[in-house]
Amino acid sequence: MPDRVALSGIINKSPDRLICFTQGFPVPSDPLRPGSLVLYKIHPAIVGSVGEKIEIQLAGGKSKRVRDKDVTLLHPGPLASLGALEPGAPAIEEAWQLLEGEEIGLSDLAEFLYGEYSPATAWGAWEVLQDGLYFEGNSQQIRRRSEQAVADERGARETKQRAEQDWADFLQRVERGELEDQDRKRLAEVERVALGSAEHSRILTSFELPETPEAAHRFLLRCGYWYAAENPWPRRAGARLGPLDIGVPELPDEPRRDLTHLEAWAIDDVGNQDPDDAISIDGDRLWVHVADVAALVRPGGHLDQAARERSANLYLPENVYPMLPMAVTHRLGLGLAEQSPALSFGMRFDGEQIFDIEVVSSWVRVQRASYDEIDARMHEPLFAAIRQITDAYRARRLARGAARIDLPEVSVRLIDAEVVIRPLPKLASRDMVTDAMLMAGEAAARFADANGVRIPYVAQPSPEEIRQPQGIAEMYAYRRLFRPSRVSLEPDTHFGLGLDIYARATSPLRRYADLVVHQQLRAFVTDRPPLSVDEVLQRTAALDSAGAIIRRAERLSNLHWKLVHLLRNPGWEGEAVVVALEERKAVVIVSELALETRMRLSSDFSLGQTLRLGVREVDLPAQTAYFRMLS
Repeated sequence: MPDRVALSGIINKSPDRLICFTQGFPVPSDPLRPGSLVLYKIHPAIVGSVGEKIEIQLAGGKSKRVRDKDVTLLHPGPLASLGALEPGAPAIEEAWQLLEGEEIGLSDLAEFLYGEYSPATAWGAWEVLQDGLYFEGNSQQIRRRSEQAVADERGARETKQRAEQDWADFLQRVERGELEDQDRKRLAEVERVALGSAEHSRILTSFELPETPEAAHRFLLRCGYWYAAENPWPRRAGARLGPLDIGVPELPDEPRRDLTHLEAWAIDDVGNQDPDDAISIDGDRLWVHVADVAALVRPGGHLDQAARERSANLYLPENVYPMLPMAVTHRLGLGLAEQSPALSFGMRFDGEQIFDIEVVSSWVRVQRASYDEIDARMHEPLFAAIRQITDAYRARRLARGAARIDLPEVSVRLIDAEVVIRPLPKLASRDMVTDAMLMAGEAAARFADANGVRIPYVAQPSPEEIRQPQGIAEMYAYRRLFRPSRVSLEPDTHFGLGLDIYARATSPLRRYADLVVHQQLRAFVTDRPPLSVDEVLQRTAALDSAGAIIRRAERLSNLHWKLVHLLRNPGWEGEAVVVALEERKAVVIVSELALETRMRLSSDFSLGQTLRLGVREVDLPAQTAYFRMLS
């Protein structure tokens, strides 16, 4: 190897070593010939033949014809095999020390590193230069890097190596499902894909998994980031789940009609925590009392804005996310205090028309009960009198085309981490309350229309075919013919309910559309200015999209917990009814779960047929259950 004294002579006084450039890389000017070592892109190659084009041989015996400007000569050769490019260990530290303040070419660097310039050492020198830790430049002008630059680069490489090792260790822990606390922060990127708020994940790519919500969901369950029954569907749907920290004003001191002498009942499902309607009767006059939410939630205020953004309460089996702070329910829920403020709808019904309608701010005294409790008391005079009115009202609706769709319904709740599914029986008490609430909705709509109060009405067009279905299969098919209901500031018929005019007005604690109706009616009956047409339109414009989010979150969450129930009960068996026959599958409804699913079509299946099923497999991320026929 040349010593430091002779270095300048090696670099500057070698007339037999002329320099040329190819692709920006200076190389010795020796002509290309068979056996020469060249650089093709970043790979070594041997020149096989030289003609109009150059034939080169790459690793693995692959040949390629290229132009001369596509290659860079590293050594004139001869080189018989790329397997011979094993130069040994280079003396990098010594060369780096000797080259302080000097510039050399690739052949000289090979001599400094290995003591000779040969095809193998030329390739070795090129790799050292490309490594970039000790030397920089091109093959004509190679310079040593400063001590500080080398130290900085070495530190950066060690940091990168530690990061790569840390990443590899992380992937191994994920694969084993043995997560550490710091791993959860990294896995948040996969969670964002699972929730549909991001499209890409480096972690999923590392495991060669699709970057889809379903694959991410499955992955998070497998590695233990999500617990086995994690319900991601509300977040994936975009539902608002954060707490509502908004102050609630005091109830205004204003005149109210005293209706506390009437026996009023708030009748709900077991466990209901937001009683917002109650019924009572005074002679032949039916009263429906509704929580006076508009007394506290005035248009344009913070509470109104929060309710508008959420559009409705979100009822999940594991929790309820209200559209208003719970303090509003605590103050206004009917029967939660000795007497409650209400907006009361009074009306009479003559078998054909609702008439003599009153809408008043009131005080009421309400008792609470479940449907089951009241169903056992329907023979009592109070409930018998109410039922006589509501039965007549239902008969009128059915005569006008309303269809009774009695598909299975269930209540799904998570109680002490257990999934509790209760069928909702068809009770006379439930029918009574349903029709009383529809009467209040019609009364509110007629009162608003008669007095020029602009409110959001609800209408539904007629289907192409009108019939009264019999049996679960016919009801399922008929429901699929129904057209979507719509909200309008002009009243119109609601086919599904069999009503000429209708507005939702009995759930202002739970639905923003009902609250707008209350705000408008309350403004009228208390001689305050109501919202303008444009303001009502503005408030109802976004309800369709927000409501769709709520409905999707609730529907998918209920399905999720039904599937969790099946997953936890692998021996489950139950009955299902065939409700539709498709090209290759039969649609069946599992009655006790109110679960719609599809099974491979069999020639033995017929509409309305009852099947005995057992659960075969449950796939939570795909929201699918597979069943088998039992004999």
